[in-house]
Amino acid sequence: MIRVNNLTKIFYDKKRGKIKAVHDISFHCKKGQIFGFLGLNGAGKTTTLRILATILKPTSGEVLVNGYQVVKEAHKVRQSIGFLSGETGLYDRFTPRETIMFFGRINGLAEQEIQKRMSQIFQTLDMNSFQEVRVDKLSTGMKQKLSIARAIIHNPPVLIFDEPTVGLDVITAKVVIDYIKEFRNNGKCIIFSTHQMHEAEKLCDEIAIIHHGEFLASGTLPDLKRNFQGENLEEIFFKLVSTKVEDSI
Repeated sequence: MIRVNNLTKIFYDKKRGKIKAVHDISFHCKKGQIFGFLGLNGAGKTTTLRILATILKPTSGEVLVNGYQVVKEAHKVRQSIGFLSGETGLYDRFTPRETIMFFGRINGLAEQEIQKRMSQIFQTLDMNSFQEVRVDKLSTGMKQKLSIARAIIHNPPVLIFDEPTVGLDVITAKVVIDYIKEFRNNGKCIIFSTHQMHEAEKLCDEIAIIHHGEFLASGTLPDLKRNFQGENLEEIFFKLVSTKVEDSI
């Protein structure tokens, strides 16, 4: 469903010059699988996900989403994905129902199909109690549920979640994680970005540890434990990142 080969993204800054936000990374993610990006802020996670979502163009490398090239077939890629990002704003004056109707129409769904899908999603995400409340009156957790609903209204085969639990309380974060597990069980291909070790451990089928735009390691959790002799992901993460920092000094 997702195949990335030798992806590099370079930005140019007047003061700092050439900045390699992502450098020569490769990975793939299949149907019914969650591929996790684990890294500190500024590691390159969001840049990679924005490339997958066609928001940014890669400098070099091959990126295929659902069989489509992200540059040459961007429109078809967008039809294939649901993208959840903290920077994707909601319309304060809309209600959740109006929001989902709007995005359903944008994605070309018939009115009857939107109503059917919306009813199912609101039931699954427990949104019925606030479906007619304006967005600016919703709690952070309610807004996050609405953002998820907006991302999946067109039933895309690929879901991209960029730190979906940031700012949520523990209970709401668990609810969101449980929904993502359900999406995987329903056969979705999911990319999941986080800097929370426990989320990556519990949720991801494969994990890539990314630092300064490079993969320090990737694989299943048992593979990472065996290859880097760590008892848990946190130990492995700090071992790899610390070694990288020491090498750069």
